[in-house]
Order: sequence, then C-alpha cells, then structure tokens
Amino acid sequence: MASLIDRHTGFVAELRRAGLPVSVAEGLDAVRAMQAVDLLDREALRAAYAATLVKRPQHRPTFDTLFDLWFPAAVGDGAGAPTRDRPARTTGEDGRPVPPALDPAVQARRDELAELLLSGDDAGLRQFARIAVGEYGRTPGQESWFSFGVLRALSPETLMARLLDAVLTGQERGGMAERVARRTFRDRIARFEDLVAGEVRRRIAEDTGVERTARVTVRPPLERLDFSSASRAELAALRREVYPLARKLASRLVQKQRHGRRGRLDFRRTVRASLASGGVPLTTHHRPRRPHKPELVVLCDASDSVSAFAHFTLLLTFALREQFTKVRAFAFIDATDEITRFFAPGVDVADAMTRMAAEADLVWITGRSNYGHAFKVFDDRYRDAITPKTSLLILGDARANYGELSLPILRSMADRARHSYWLNPEPRGQWDTGDSAASRYGEIVPMYECRNLVQLAAFIEELA
Repeated sequence: MASLIDRHTGFVAELRRAGLPVSVAEGLDAVRAMQAVDLLDREALRAAYAATLVKRPQHRPTFDTLFDLWFPAAVGDGAGAPTRDRPARTTGEDGRPVPPALDPAVQARRDELAELLLSGDDAGLRQFARIAVGEYGRTPGQESWFSFGVLRALSPETLMARLLDAVLTGQERGGMAERVARRTFRDRIARFEDLVAGEVRRRIAEDTGVERTARVTVRPPLERLDFSSASRAELAALRREVYPLARKLASRLVQKQRHGRRGRLDFRRTVRASLASGGVPLTTHHRPRRPHKPELVVLCDASDSVSAFAHFTLLLTFALREQFTKVRAFAFIDATDEITRFFAPGVDVADAMTRMAAEADLVWITGRSNYGHAFKVFDDRYRDAITPKTSLLILGDARANYGELSLPILRSMADRARHSYWLNPEPRGQWDTGDSAASRYGEIVPMYECRNLVQLAAFIEELA
C-alpha cells in the first residue's frame, strides 16, 4: 500500500508540474474514488483519476500521457502479454541487416500490421506496437529507444493503397466510400503511431526513471504552451482560444477610452446644476462620448529569433480584426512592411507566414533585427497609420543587435497613439541581457512578458 501511496502522490505532483490545476482536495477525492473501483482494472482506475482531476478537455492528452507513465500497462517486454513468433531479421554477407524493403521478416510484420489496421482490433494493435518497439525501437548502439526506427521499418502510411483495395473491391473510386475509408484508416494509422510513441516512453521511463521521462516528453497544456514551440495542430487549437481573449482585449480598450477621456462640456446642464449653488458651477457635466470600436496597429518582429512567436502575432491579428474598426499589421526585421494584405478571411496561418516570408519587404541590409531602422522606416512610410483613435501593439523581444534604438521616434509613435503596449516573448529574467534593450523601450511603451495564453490573459486583466 505504501508503494501505491507513493505512486499516487508522485502522479499528482507530476500533473501539477505539467501545468494541470490539481488541488489537495481533488487529490483526496481521487483517493476516495480509487476505493470504489477495481485497482486491477487499469481503465477503471484511469477513469476514476480523470473524473476527479481533469477539469478541461484540453488537459486530457497530458493526463493520459502521465497516467501511462506512472501506471504502465506492462513491464519490460510485456509481462503477461501473449507471445507470438518473432521472425529473425535477415542479414547480408557483411552481417548487417538488409534494408526493410528487402527483409522478409519486416515484410511479414507489415502484413500483420495491415491485418490489424483492416480489422480495427485496438487490443491487438496495442500488443503489436509493443512487439514492434522491442524489435525495431532500439538505436544502433542499443543505447535508447526511438519511435523513428519502428515507423521507418514498418512504414504504416504506405499501407493505405493495400487497405483501400481490400475494402473497396468492386466500388467506384473517388466517391464517398473511399473518403470514409481513407479517413478511417488514417485514424487507425495515427492510433498505431500514438501506441508506438507511448510504448517508447514507457521503456525509456524504465531505463531512466518516470520523473525524468515525464519532464522530457510531456508537453504543457495548451494555455501554458510557449507560442514559440507550438506545432501546426497546436496553432489551430491556439487560434480557437485566442478569439475570446481578443474580444475581451477589445472591450477593455474601449473601457479605458470611455473612462480615460470625457466628452465635451455640456454647458446647459452645467449652468442648470449651478442654480442649486447660487450660480457657482461646483459640478461640471460633459456630453457622453459616442462609442466606437478602436483602431489597432500591430507591429511585429519577424526575425529568426522570434519567427515562431510571429505565428502567434498572426493568430492574434486574425482574431482582433473582427473586434476593431480597422486593423493594420506591420512586420519588420531591419526594414518594415505592411502585411495586412495577407490576412484574407479563412487563410491558414502557416500559409500566411509563408507568403509573408516570400513577398514582404522586411530586409534592408543584414537581415538581422534592427529596431531603430525599422522604426524609422515605419515613421517615414506609415506615419498616418497611428492616430488619436489608434491602439498600438508591438510584439518582439527588443533585441536590437547593439544597433541604434530610435527612442525619440518610438516616443513620438506612443504619444500619437491613444494607447500603446509591448508584448515580449522572452522570460523577464532575460530582459536587458546581451543586446536586449527591454528596459529602455519599456520606459516609453509599457512592456509585458507574453509567452503563453495565461500571460496574455493576465495582460488583458491588467488593462481593467
């Protein structure tokens, strides 16, 4: 029982470290739930933990990955798993294994995999993944485990034509039946790849320890994921999360405008109110300002050092354009160009980034960040973009490569704008190190650390 308690406390602690909000009370709820299930039923145990500890659907993949590490389905090669014949790898005259495409043993395994994908037998696919990792998952020096060797040897994606032929015999190709079958087999192949990855993690954890493996392999939940490390699929998920934050940001900027500046003096109401005090205008009355959506200018550093962060910039700009009367977006490296034209409705963010890299005029001489010259170009070409109705949003790491900073120009831009803010993707502890001019720019434009959705939400809250 002591080992089970240790396993439970370690699992809950690792969930917290990974960014899942798990309280002490919820940990105790999980213990009570464990008393109501069969501890030998691994899926029932998973369900009990998930019901008590997981609050958001986005947290479930992280939870499942950590659960599989802390409560593995097997030990070693798979204690208690049914065995099957394992054909020996064919070797050439020099003693080295022949290429997978020419190896009868590998082809036999591919035939087994095709049958499992065709039948949709998840339990059989899980067992097969365990065996495949044991055979092909070792590095040449037998030092560690990798998914690449398994997927390279078995090449499950190349089985698609065979699978389609098996289920579409006599049917017309290109129709609904083929699309449904292709989607089904694509999902099953992805499931096999996930099973291989999970088995590799399990074996690495046995060799190096669960805690170390979790820290290396488990990605943080979406709201704590660094924008700079997001994959294409994660960018799509981030886009859905950014939209409500963009609406909130727009509403906060409108509130600041309404509270920060009053309308023109209402002379009649002021005189009428002064009659109660003998004609002395102790209280002034002003006309309400006509509400309108503010305008937004986004100025984004697109240099190599923050190229991944620029994806987030596009996500935010896509979302904000629906909340503001006018959104103009500009990117810069050591020159500045307007990139608003790439934001057509429905355009994929990655495609927009590709077009921007190919078509935008962002390089002046070196192609390295030069904030000073970029601000000069912006002021020369696009000075009219900033008006008293404009909110200015700058996104970049403030690393100027020891070049000029053009502080007076930035101060002029901030003075012309209604509001100005700077979001910096670097951790605050790295500001003012090396060529960073974060503090000097921050004296002119308020600067906020913004590396994930949690920090973006905190920045929006501070605008209240």
